[in-house]
Amino acid sequence: MSKPILSLKQFMLKQEVKALYRKIFKAIREVPDKTYQEELKQWTRRDFRSNANQTDEISIRMSLKYGERCLRELETSLSLAK
Repeated sequence: MSKPILSLKQFMLKQEVKALYRKIFKAIREVPDKTYQEELKQWTRRDFRSNANQTDEISIRMSLKYGERCLRELETSLSLAK
């Protein structure tokens, strides 16, 4: 069974999600505690997988905003810890 062809808007949205995922994992690598690092990785994977089947653009955008907010909080926490 072949994958459905995405519209340009869907493709761009998918690229935003992938970019956010990579940014989050890059930030997680900066966490000094390896145990906490692993917990954050598991949480991130679980959260992205639970939303992987979303097709509604508004829901996806809301999830992206939530992820961006979490990333900012993580980056702020990391900068304060230094």
